[in-house]
Amino acid sequence: MDGKIEGILKESICVKTALMEQQAGNIRKAADAMVAALKKGGKVIVFGNGGSAADSQHMVAELVGRFMKERKGLPAIALTVNTSILTAIANDYSYDEVFSRQLDAVAGKDDVAIGISTSGKAVNVIKAVELAKNKGLGTIALTGYDGGPLAKAADIAVIVPSKSTPRIQESHVAVVHILCQLVEDELF
Repeated sequence: MDGKIEGILKESICVKTALMEQQAGNIRKAADAMVAALKKGGKVIVFGNGGSAADSQHMVAELVGRFMKERKGLPAIALTVNTSILTAIANDYSYDEVFSRQLDAVAGKDDVAIGISTSGKAVNVIKAVELAKNKGLGTIALTGYDGGPLAKAADIAVIVPSKSTPRIQESHVAVVHILCQLVEDELF
């Protein structure tokens, strides 16, 4: 078991090293887009499924609450938290519409939309990013594998260079923390 633990941790370190080497510029672009939206009076709108839903909520909690500095809350919304909205839209329309329908209702032109999908293939996340782009919002994708259609749909894509869902999700948490720290440092 000790060897397995060591192997998992080494794999995680290798993925994060590759992420640093290959995606630091895109992480910086994502932070810049978030800062620009917030400086214009916009908000950060985040969404994803499963573990990516948890990452969405985590990011919003760090922005609205605080990350490292005592400061005022930043305007951010996770489209994953209202089960009544999610189930009504899924039932009345389609699960593919659960994020795009919400985004269409709450997004303003100065906002930035962040779609999270480990595979980059989540149809509901892609549809929401495409809608956000059509509405003139800045769009950011956090994904893995080869980025999938989500990376192509977004203005900025941070693609974790791995095919392992757990390693991608671990790296997404690191990216969320980096983005929150960069935004906080820039604004405060």
